[in-house]
Amino acid sequence: MVVYEDESEQWFRDVLENHEEEARQRAFSLVEEGHTDENGCIVTPTAYPRKVIFHGRQTYAYRFIHCVLEGEIAGRDQVVRHRCHNRLCINPAHLALGTQADNKRDDWENWAGGVDFDFL
Repeated sequence: MVVYEDESEQWFRDVLENHEEEARQRAFSLVEEGHTDENGCIVTPTAYPRKVIFHGRQTYAYRFIHCVLEGEIAGRDQVVRHRCHNRLCINPAHLALGTQADNKRDDWENWAGGVDFDFL
């Protein structure tokens, strides 16, 4: 059986199989550059979500950090959700891989009842 991987999956697989140690060091250095706010979010000093270039590909820092540190291969149709609802957050404990539908459901639950910080 042939399994189709999109470009994102191919790139993350290559990173995790061939450059894992370098990628982990880069992910940890990105986290160390951030500062922790009052909600436990590790945020970047940027106005928009930080991006990172690694081995010829640019991606959001939070996506890179989650996939590298959790060893998960994210496809183009998957998103890294911020359970804290702060798009600037790169705290690995606040990030989870899911679908766009999961992300929307998170938004609806947040609007209805606010962030559940006990979940983080």
